[in-house]
Amino acid sequence: MTQTNTGQGPTQADAVATTAEDPIYGGRLGELESELASLIQRIDRLRAELRDSRGEDPVVHCLGRVKTPQSIREKCLRKGLEPSAESAFAHVRDIIGVRVVCAFLSDVYLMRDAIARLPEAEVVGEKDYIRHVKPNGYRSYHLLLRLESGLFTEVQVRTVSMDTWASLEHQLKYKRDLDGDLRLITSELKRCADELASTDLSMQAIRDMIRGERAAGGEGR
Repeated sequence: MTQTNTGQGPTQADAVATTAEDPIYGGRLGELESELASLIQRIDRLRAELRDSRGEDPVVHCLGRVKTPQSIREKCLRKGLEPSAESAFAHVRDIIGVRVVCAFLSDVYLMRDAIARLPEAEVVGEKDYIRHVKPNGYRSYHLLLRLESGLFTEVQVRTVSMDTWASLEHQLKYKRDLDGDLRLITSELKRCADELASTDLSMQAIRDMIRGERAAGGEGR
């Protein structure tokens, strides 16, 4: 798997790790890595432009990854498909994934709009799980992009608190020995998700007051 992480600096990219080529990539791992790095560079440029025009970077950090061979095969099987490179590139739309983490709700939508305007990418789908929260409490904004190469990528934009919650919920998915604790943990996670959402709204309101701005209607916009 390739991971690329950018911190608060607007043009930093760091390739962390790369696995050996796997047949599920169909000989295109290098292409996937290149497209991922290119997309993150474009997002970094957006951050730099917004920082220059607004006086601050709207993004805390940005992380990209190429889906692991195991994850690609599992997703193919869940879709009832043969776990092959052909199936993966035709039906798995998040082989390339990018996560953009912001401090404030308004910045989530600011980055959503900026990414949607990228001339090198076309928005072919999006889901607002901030306004339309998943039953388990998951919140994030998802954009499905088709790049100029024809490859697809999913970009998730969320706040720091949403990202922390999603990371913990992801760990829960892979715990098989919780038994009776599972219901309690799931309930507590949902409660925490709601409390974090309330905190995000409060922090946004405080920020708007500090700036002397009147908060726009809707959650985080």
